Amino acid sequence: MFDGPFDVFALIIAIIAVLIAIKASSQAAELRRKLNTLEEMFYAQRRVIQPPPLVPAQIQPEAPVATATEPPPLAPETETAPPPPVTKDVLPPPPAASAEAAAPPPLPARTPGTREPGFEERLGTRWVVWIGGLALALGGFFMVRYSIEAGLVGPAVRVFLGGLFAAALLGAGEWSRRKESISNIAALPIANIPAILTAAGTAVAFATIYAAYALYGFLVPATAFVLLGIVAMGTLAAALLHGPALAGLGVVGAFVTPILVTSGKPDYWALYIYLAIVTAASFGLARIRLWRWLAVTTIAFAVFWIFPGLDGGDMQVAPHAFHAIAGFVLAALLVVCGFMFGPTIADGEIEPVSSSSLGAYLFGAMLIVLSSAHADLALIAFTLLVGGTLFVAWRAPAATGALGAAAATVFIVFAEWAVRANPDMLVLPGGPLPGVGPVATDSAVTLHLVMAAILAAGFGIAGFLAQGRSNSAIIPVVWSAAAVTTPIAILVALYARIAHLDRSIPFAILAVLLAAVFGAATEALTRRETRPGLATSTALFATGTLGALALALTFALEKGWLTIALALMSLGTAWISMQRPIPVLRRLSAVFAAIVTARIGYDPRIVGDAVGTTPVLNWLLWGYGLPAASFWGASILLRRRGDDAPLRVVETAAILFTALLAFTEIRHFATGGHMADAPSLLECALQVCVSLAMAIGLERLRLRSHSVVHNVGAVVLTAIAGVISVFGLLIAENPLIWRVDVGGAVFNLLLLGYALPAVLLLLLSYAVVGQRGKVYANTIAGGALLFALAYVTLEIRRFYHGPILSTGPTTGAEQYTYSIGWLGFGVLLLGVGILVNSERARLASAAVIALTILKAFVIDMSTLTGVYRALSFMCLGVVLVAIGWLYQRILFRRQAPPPAPQTSVG
Repeated sequence: MFDGPFDVFALIIAIIAVLIAIKASSQAAELRRKLNTLEEMFYAQRRVIQPPPLVPAQIQPEAPVATATEPPPLAPETETAPPPPVTKDVLPPPPAASAEAAAPPPLPARTPGTREPGFEERLGTRWVVWIGGLALALGGFFMVRYSIEAGLVGPAVRVFLGGLFAAALLGAGEWSRRKESISNIAALPIANIPAILTAAGTAVAFATIYAAYALYGFLVPATAFVLLGIVAMGTLAAALLHGPALAGLGVVGAFVTPILVTSGKPDYWALYIYLAIVTAASFGLARIRLWRWLAVTTIAFAVFWIFPGLDGGDMQVAPHAFHAIAGFVLAALLVVCGFMFGPTIADGEIEPVSSSSLGAYLFGAMLIVLSSAHADLALIAFTLLVGGTLFVAWRAPAATGALGAAAATVFIVFAEWAVRANPDMLVLPGGPLPGVGPVATDSAVTLHLVMAAILAAGFGIAGFLAQGRSNSAIIPVVWSAAAVTTPIAILVALYARIAHLDRSIPFAILAVLLAAVFGAATEALTRRETRPGLATSTALFATGTLGALALALTFALEKGWLTIALALMSLGTAWISMQRPIPVLRRLSAVFAAIVTARIGYDPRIVGDAVGTTPVLNWLLWGYGLPAASFWGASILLRRRGDDAPLRVVETAAILFTALLAFTEIRHFATGGHMADAPSLLECALQVCVSLAMAIGLERLRLRSHSVVHNVGAVVLTAIAGVISVFGLLIAENPLIWRVDVGGAVFNLLLLGYALPAVLLLLLSYAVVGQRGKVYANTIAGGALLFALAYVTLEIRRFYHGPILSTGPTTGAEQYTYSIGWLGFGVLLLGVGILVNSERARLASAAVIALTILKAFVIDMSTLTGVYRALSFMCLGVVLVAIGWLYQRILFRRQAPPPAPQTSVG
């Protein structure tokens, strides 16, 4: 704590001690430099090729000659190993090696001057310097804070002491720099003591002037502005002399100063005027020395300083807008390559720092708009920055990348404005929960409409006129992409805000007009001579035409047409890719397919509860059928030019929507339009049949297309059919277990749920035989046999019990009929196997007859009595004997061996 004038004297003594330490360090550095000079001279003499006569070695006059046994003296603070002994005479090389000596020897991999410093050298020459400079700057800042909190001295004395400390540091830095310059000692480039001292003094000077203006009111704004400008320009000039160390620490200290020196009530105007001066000085230094890292660091700090005050209820929009605009203008003037005072760059090249610098301030302006609830001043400032981005990118192609950031921020601003009035768009179709989503607030609709018109026209006109102005292909493509996507995104946001996603003829008319504009642009670009990127830009404008027409259809009709419109855009984009074979169009078609797929995850019914009750001819047919047809058409077009990732995405969407169309229509039909009801035997049977039918179709299709999507899709549909069959038809909806009305005697649910799946499984097994693994095909064939046997069993049960199979006792006649039915089914399979020579059918017959034999000895013997038991075993015996005769006489007939030839004995 400061208790009196003794502490002030202690501070002055500490400063003097620092200066003395700096002088001692300079002297030590001078000794080390001389030692390095001697070492370099010594190794240089060893590399010199001497002539055959003996000549004395030449030694520099100012460097003392070391004797053969005594190395040069070392600096006191260094502990490097002494160099090898040096003799005054250099012997000539032997005659055998004279030819090799004539050639210049190779340079060593690492000279003594470039050796890797050790840990101790790094610690003593670099780290302590960095830490010391930072400690000096922080010491000055914390001294000011401590004096404020403790109330030790008055405001005037605080400012005076801060200025004195800054002057002392600046003086020490300049004195040490001149001392090194006079003594010809080169400073370490990454641990320059003069630069670090000057940087610390600059940071303290910034803090002192800022405190005098913002905290104590000693300076009026004009005086503070001039003084801060003087310090900033002084920092710029000093960094030109001292190098990047001063620039780095000075900029960091200048931007951190408002955090360390604070007041009770923030003055954002003072803060942002100060930051504007610091930013200008930093950008100017980065431009002069071409330090990209310094420009990026400055932008990062400047964007960070946008956040204070954004979340407050009494947000001050004007100073925040000033900060964003000032930083944007400074970045455009000094950072953007090829524009005004920015660095030069090759024509047609997009430079990352130039683009990201403008994008960063656009991001900040967007945050101001969102945090201020779309205040008029924030909207105007944001619009000016977006217009400025278009102007700068038009004049400087290096900043073309900022167009993407401009388009993205415009969409976010308008989308957030739309969500504010429709918070239910953020939640699932069940409606918004209490407290979910932002509060709907009204704002100036007229200003938003005017701003939307200006931005849409600006992006569209500039993007069209930019075609053909550059020799680079990427620049006109970026312009055209922004020109197409931004007006469409703005139109969608306005439609969501004003029309609340309902039918709107005015918005449909606007979409048609937008499509006409894009179509005219496409036609005009088609007639132009070939230029780099023109084909891609033409395709993008054509895609925009399709997109606007799809939006017109969406705006004029119901909500579900948006899904259909996006699906049709995928087909249209695929068709355009056939006319203009541009890779980006194939990817764009896949993007539309992915968007539509994600859309059904939000609401699988497409239009919510308005599906309708009419079977088949309802909204599901349009919502899933048209996208499925669109994706199948797009996949056919895309396949003509190769099999790649976009094609697979579209093919996946085609299969998915076809399956979903079938499943949702089946569910709608089975539940009578009440799609939330529990599943039934009818639904499971139809789903199994449709899944197997589509699997058979894909198995046939993949043989021609060789598509991995068709291959995987067939397997997935087969697996789905298997899961529904086992857990649905055989367990959850089995009429033997649960009370289910199966219907009539022949044409009933048993025919649909068990006989038809058995036939389809058999066809599927023949479709995959020879194309997939043997186990896979045999498993499907086994499923066909299981369902066929289940159908026979259930039909016999239906004959005895009527429509409800789960009730009533099982009589002896019924048990006997089961055995006869199974036996007859096995004989039928055997007959088919013999007629068509199918080993699989014969093996299936053997399995059924084996099951019948098992039933006869396990069930019939214990449950049947009287004539039924006898008839059961008699029939079984007759059939088994007949089967044996068939196998012996027909399938495996044994030929009698021919008689052995008789030999005559003569």
